[in-house]
Amino acid sequence: MPALTRDEAQTRARLLDVHHYTVDIDLTHGADHFRSRAAVRFSARIPGDTFIDVKPTELRSATLDGRPLAPDTLDGNRLPLPDLTAGEHELLVETTMPYSHTGEGMHRFTDPADGETYVYSQLFMGDVQRVFAAFDQPDLKAVFELTVTAPTGWTILGNGIATRQDGAANRWTLAPTPPISTYLVAVAAGPWHSVHTEHAGLPFGIHCRRSLAPYLNADAEEILDITRRCYDRYHTLFDEPYPFDSYDQAFVPEFNLGAMENPGLVTFRDDFVHRSAVTDTERQTRGMVIAHEMAHMWFGDLVTLAWWDDIWLNESFAEYMGFQVLSEATRFTHTWTDFGIARKGWGYDADQRPSTHPVAPLPEDVPDTDSAQLNFDGISYAKGASALRQLVAWMGEKDFLNGVNAHIRRHRFGNATLADFIDSLARATDRDVHAWAESWLRTTGVDPLTPVLGSAPDGGWTLRVDRDGTPPHHLPVGLYDRDPNDPARLVARDHLAWDIPAPAAEPGVGLPDGAA
Repeated sequence: MPALTRDEAQTRARLLDVHHYTVDIDLTHGADHFRSRAAVRFSARIPGDTFIDVKPTELRSATLDGRPLAPDTLDGNRLPLPDLTAGEHELLVETTMPYSHTGEGMHRFTDPADGETYVYSQLFMGDVQRVFAAFDQPDLKAVFELTVTAPTGWTILGNGIATRQDGAANRWTLAPTPPISTYLVAVAAGPWHSVHTEHAGLPFGIHCRRSLAPYLNADAEEILDITRRCYDRYHTLFDEPYPFDSYDQAFVPEFNLGAMENPGLVTFRDDFVHRSAVTDTERQTRGMVIAHEMAHMWFGDLVTLAWWDDIWLNESFAEYMGFQVLSEATRFTHTWTDFGIARKGWGYDADQRPSTHPVAPLPEDVPDTDSAQLNFDGISYAKGASALRQLVAWMGEKDFLNGVNAHIRRHRFGNATLADFIDSLARATDRDVHAWAESWLRTTGVDPLTPVLGSAPDGGWTLRVDRDGTPPHHLPVGLYDRDPNDPARLVARDHLAWDIPAPAAEPGVGLPDGAA
């Protein structure tokens, strides 16, 4: 199916305001297909033509403002909507959709351990149209109201609290969402094993397939404790309260990523439900992913990118916050050591390949959704998180968080760009954040720093840094003395903060006599 281009998305966003989706999903039509019905309320600012994205096995019917649209007008994954008048419209699209077994759209899995079946959605970047018709781009946010019909005995999970409809044991209604992007809609259905609790007045839950119940139960308190601690820590960092009505975490089978930040229903690969003894590092990794996905509730879900050139900011921010919050709020206090060993090398490796790209590519360098997929790598995650960590050190955590909170407040339930984010940070500091962003985010390649120790005329020492790159740095410098009782041991004397401006050619920093 043709990729959506940035130009097409911008044209459609200029034309449309999308208000509300009423979606009915029926999972009772066998092992190969399910049915969906989407009623979309939207308005056109001016007369024009556009299209809605849908990729069905069968387009059963489509009507625009009560007028039938011919099914044979469907062109690949695009259903034309011609001759729109300015004003309000309602589109109704009924489809038969295929289940997926590769993690896109509505994934279906039968557990060989007990024969139980589970389905869950993964709608990232172009895959919502595999489940229901939608204007599938991040800057056309809307309210989603879903109803799901499922086999008897199944439980439904989604972005909002799910309730059984009166008199219908197999029909569930999900609470309407706030305005969110299409790629963040989520449904998970099956005979889940669940552990429920409540925290800060909200229902929290963790879920897995029944055959993994003993393993989830064994780790439930650790998972929930980390979840609660991270939730509380984010509420001390962010002024905006958690913006959704519940917090569920589902560990799902055959997930093709590590996790997905669906608001109110985070999905994880169920390898995180440990079946045997694991190291503390593996538990820390699971904790970091929990913290990472929770950061997205604010940065990604509440405030969302306008186009996929800014996917790095979603992921870099969540990567940075995941490691930082886990280290501050849980027993895993040395997460940045793990980052330096296990994650940063991923970024260095990607940044030295011919396929390297800037942390923040220019919008024109991400012309469509296919090209955007190429940027999910160590640069968008690990290098971007390293750059943000340097930014926090350079401008100070207080100013950084002030800028972040202003950004969230200014764009809540909306969309924002890198320029919007940098503007918010710039208003919170005297530092030249725009120049910082240009040198750190729009360039490629590593920036080697080589410390050179020399002698000062007064008998002390000097330290300078030689480097090839130009980005500014803020570095800690440690001063150490040899322990007179144990010459092999160093004792910390002092710590200094050192700003290295751009360009290079900085004077050396004089160190006290005897320090090395």
